[in-house]
Amino acid sequence: MFKIQPDNTVFVILSFEGPDIYSLAGGLGVRVTELGKCLADIGFDTHLFFVGDPNKPFVEKFESDNFTINRWCQQLSANAPTGVYENERYKVYDYERFLPQHLFDEVIKPAASSGKKIVILGEEWHTAPAIINLHKIIKSNSLEKEVTIFWNANNTYFLDRINWRELCDAAVITTISRYMKHIMSSMGLNPLIIPNGIPARALKKVDFFKSGKLRHIFKNKMLLVKVGRYDPNKRWIMAIEALAEIKKRGKDAVLVMRGGKELHRYDILKKAESLNLKVRTLEIEKPNFENMCMAFSESLSFDILELNFFLPEEILRLFYHCADAVLANSGHEPFGLVGLEVMATEGIALTGATGEDYAESFENSIVIETSNPKEIAVYLLDLLNDPKMKDKIHKNAYKTAQMYTWESVTDKLFKKLEFVMTSGIKG
Repeated sequence: MFKIQPDNTVFVILSFEGPDIYSLAGGLGVRVTELGKCLADIGFDTHLFFVGDPNKPFVEKFESDNFTINRWCQQLSANAPTGVYENERYKVYDYERFLPQHLFDEVIKPAASSGKKIVILGEEWHTAPAIINLHKIIKSNSLEKEVTIFWNANNTYFLDRINWRELCDAAVITTISRYMKHIMSSMGLNPLIIPNGIPARALKKVDFFKSGKLRHIFKNKMLLVKVGRYDPNKRWIMAIEALAEIKKRGKDAVLVMRGGKELHRYDILKKAESLNLKVRTLEIEKPNFENMCMAFSESLSFDILELNFFLPEEILRLFYHCADAVLANSGHEPFGLVGLEVMATEGIALTGATGEDYAESFENSIVIETSNPKEIAVYLLDLLNDPKMKDKIHKNAYKTAQMYTWESVTDKLFKKLEFVMTSGIKG
């Protein structure tokens, strides 16, 4: 059986999102960047094609000589400054029409000529038309045996736009959780499951001094944190109502939240106002640790602190570690990467009950199974008075996160790739 090794295989990742701030709209950009870095660190020649910052080089080495990033649609992005999904329709067309031939000429053909296998990993509905066109080029050049194409569904967005007959002919379909597999099975598909992952550095202990200082600022309050797009599926309203319920039951609490630019933000702020919760939006030009601590210390009379600036990874991990709970309580979450990121800091993740296959309630996290905000309030207030339970969750959370590093996930990926290459399955 063929064994995937750095000296015989080249990896190509196709995605709309990527490592540029311009391209980071959600978890997908983090996923493809960290997967690419992991493959490159193992030693694989790895290429990522994404819709990148128009002011950066078209081709660039990214943190490794083995990892080449290619910024696509830059001419379109130059007239779409707000981010990767502005003028989305035109970018999808450009990606579909022009990227496949370029990828074939610049990466696939040279790699195949040197005797290597090429693995294509396409992500989300935006890349499906490009995958179909790429397969046609590969087939017309009689290189099907040299190239294996996977296409991955991270979410249910626009699955109805995909030409499934052609995509299943072109690629092996994968997804990231049992929850997503169940949804896709109802569409007549049978995807392989390859879970999401976190980088090994996410397991690094947080700074003891900084975490102590941050926790001290909120010493008399229950500290809740919520990070994600302002999307109704993330159940922001439920989180706001849970905060009000906790305060109603006599415990002072504060919610630190970081969202996006979505219009649902106004619904959230309106709900907070209706519940008499005071909101302060913090704008910090240089969001280093000292400046943030100063801003928090000056804002303790507020119930909700909205962070309206980019959060560096180090600061985000501090929040996850110090919070009494991180509210990742989505009603529809195909995988739930935030929950795992929280667990890696030994934090307490409060998750929904959809795609979070790794979550075991009251063992390594708290799983919310209803849309009733009182469920959040009751569980968190009980946890506050149960130090043994808290300690158990902290320890088990970290152990769980260790099982989901990208190094572990790529081991699973290689086994499934080798099975596909041996069996020749499609769809």
